[in-house]
Amino acid sequence: MAFDVAGNAYQRFMGRFSEKLSAPFADFAAVDAGSGMRVVDVGCGPGALTAVLVDRLGASAVTGADPSEPFVAAVRSRLPDVDIRLAPAESLPFADNAFDAALAQLVVHFMKDPAAGVGQMARVTRPGGVVAVCVWDHAGGRGPLSIFWSAVAEVDPDARDEGSLMGSTEGQLVTLLGSCGLDDVVGGELTATRAYTSFEDWWEPYTLGVGPAGDYVRSVDDATRDRVIAACRTRVPDGEFTLDATAWAARGRVRS
Repeated sequence: MAFDVAGNAYQRFMGRFSEKLSAPFADFAAVDAGSGMRVVDVGCGPGALTAVLVDRLGASAVTGADPSEPFVAAVRSRLPDVDIRLAPAESLPFADNAFDAALAQLVVHFMKDPAAGVGQMARVTRPGGVVAVCVWDHAGGRGPLSIFWSAVAEVDPDARDEGSLMGSTEGQLVTLLGSCGLDDVVGGELTATRAYTSFEDWWEPYTLGVGPAGDYVRSVDDATRDRVIAACRTRVPDGEFTLDATAWAARGRVRS
């Protein structure tokens, strides 16, 4: 996937939604302020969730990892006192039982091997600790990109959207965590809301080349892109508007 982009490009594309999702996700994972927990943010990106974890636990209690060099540079600049490693979820450079919780926000569907990635999260979490993950409900049409992919489907029915990615369908994350040997697995839904000033404010981030949507916009010819834009305009309100997005979430405990 196209995540070899500057951190500010991701921030403009998805980061504002990620920031709205981060506190509810930390609550879902039972990462509470003053708890004394040590937590790792797997696939931390430019640091939306990392910043929330630092606010709750302090920089010394939070660690992050991401396979994108630009994202690692961005979060190191944003949170210079946090230990951030350049590493994929499938190969975390941490000792066994090093953390009380491992969280992966909007990451599982981009892992090359989700089972291996969750397995690594469980390995670095102590027995009884929490592993928690979340992914937008792309398959159900409730994700932040659903308007875009609906317009693409109208113009280019053969285009592949994100609905088939792991975790995008109800129950997949719960099944994944259970298959990785976690106990007491439960699922849930998280919702985030983002405000836009105009259609142009909504559309411009799609031109930045971030993720599958950005790849698609940059890969098609001008005529197809113009038709997609026109189809999007019929789906996006005029003037200021807000957009709600829902993510599937799951958490479990590492077997004692």
